[in-house]
Amino acid sequence: MRANIHPTWFQEAKVTCACGNVFYVGATVPELKVGVCYNCHPYYTGQMKYLDTAGRVDAFKAKQAKASTNVVSKTEKRHLKHLKKLQEEMERPDTLEQLRKAAK
Repeated sequence: MRANIHPTWFQEAKVTCACGNVFYVGATVPELKVGVCYNCHPYYTGQMKYLDTAGRVDAFKAKQAKASTNVVSKTEKRHLKHLKKLQEEMERPDTLEQLRKAAK
């Protein structure tokens, strides 16, 4: 095995929960902060508790709102660009005389 490739192991890494509970585990970082632990998790406590970690509900609502907007596919964009190009060509003067009149 190669030497000096493994992370440092902290035997007594401090874990702090949002509820205030503190406990120690082994980890590769000296300190961890968690939102839910065994002391406050609804599965272990038997109490129904609303957990919204990092705004998941808001993120979901924003995602749904974005999806409901009118999305134009790549094929439609190409078609619109092609129609615009054709329209510009139709507006061009056909003869040199018309071009001179348009320039005045």
